[in-house]
Amino acid sequence: MTVDDTGSGTGAHPAPDGEPGRTAGPVTDPAPARVDTNGDMAGERTVGPTGETTGRMDGQSRLDAQNRMDEESVDSGEDPLALRLETLILGAERRYTPFQAARSAGVSMELASRFWRAMGFADIGQAKALTEADVLALRRLAGLVEAGLLSEAMAVQVARSTGQTTARLAEWQIDSFLEGLTEPPEPGMTRTEVTYPLIELLLPELEEFIVYVWRRQLAAATGRVVQAGDDEEMVDRRLAVGFADLVGFTRLTRRMEEEELGELVEAFETTAADLVAAHGGRLIKTLGDEVLYAADDAGIAAEIALRLIETMANDETMPELRVGIAFGTVTTRMGDVFGTTVNLASRLTSIAPRDAVLVDGAFAEELIRTGDAPASEAEAAEAAAAAEKEGEEPPVYRFALQPMWQRPVRGLGVVEPWLLARRSGDQP
Repeated sequence: MTVDDTGSGTGAHPAPDGEPGRTAGPVTDPAPARVDTNGDMAGERTVGPTGETTGRMDGQSRLDAQNRMDEESVDSGEDPLALRLETLILGAERRYTPFQAARSAGVSMELASRFWRAMGFADIGQAKALTEADVLALRRLAGLVEAGLLSEAMAVQVARSTGQTTARLAEWQIDSFLEGLTEPPEPGMTRTEVTYPLIELLLPELEEFIVYVWRRQLAAATGRVVQAGDDEEMVDRRLAVGFADLVGFTRLTRRMEEEELGELVEAFETTAADLVAAHGGRLIKTLGDEVLYAADDAGIAAEIALRLIETMANDETMPELRVGIAFGTVTTRMGDVFGTTVNLASRLTSIAPRDAVLVDGAFAEELIRTGDAPASEAEAAEAAAAAEKEGEEPPVYRFALQPMWQRPVRGLGVVEPWLLARRSGDQP
């Protein structure tokens, strides 16, 4: 949203200190809404319970707005339906240039541009393309900074993480969900005729569901943080990190049709996501032929890895799979994980046998420490014999570990991987 400070901000005057784009004193709404007794707009906007303006319109206002949008689309060369859909989804009409929006929100043009780029939106010069919702978003982020709840750098990071996450979500919904639903239900109907009313019905339901899932995920993440041993552990934590990679995926891309390849990737990602969630792990990200997940407990990470191998092996349409897991300190940022532990897990995946799981020494030690695996089969036999002699139940181990040959791993030195398997008789 790069503009010069002399932009087309009609009615905008410099603040007393001479800084363009800042308001002096409290921010005032340039066009107060008139509200009827039902809360609907008598003019263009309504005022929400917290004082923000919203985009709900009555029938006549909506018709007038649509007529204006159709005229604007003719002038600008934009598709009329696209403009109407934008207004429906955003809940308000375009009314501000970037300079005017920054001015109305009470933030500098520089900070407004930083927020918008962080959210993933392109610079638009002096086009009048922003709405009341855009002003309110800028005002809220700036308010968090002014109140001391967030630093400016953290506010930008919040904007970036939210923008990146929701951009992918929106793309997925359009590609995989709305695209299919907007097929004309009856012969003779155009996609244009069905898209607008469909989105009008879906929008509030999807919005409420997204907020619900976000609150659930926020509660779970907050719970993990407050259980951390100390402040340092909240950022740099000891986790099990696993990569699961489809074998020979590059060759598949040359042989399969695009649609068929897309279905395979979607099936893999869906299966992996379901298994990771069901067993208590966290899916960090998917990379087409590879998924990255993490777990606080080594036993959980091991169970997920073996379940992935077993599930894919039972599906004839799926290529073979290999998994690498490492355990250690991990840095978390914006929902992603970084550090030597992550790099080691990735390297172990690249050298793992087909349909097998390789783990590092720290992961093997953690499984042994928690009693999920014996240090060796000889030790397991000795423990079982001792228990039988004392008339006690022998220890039950979930997993077996087999040391492999030491080997150099690029960038990480020499490592000794362990082959992870289920104990004999322990089937899922």
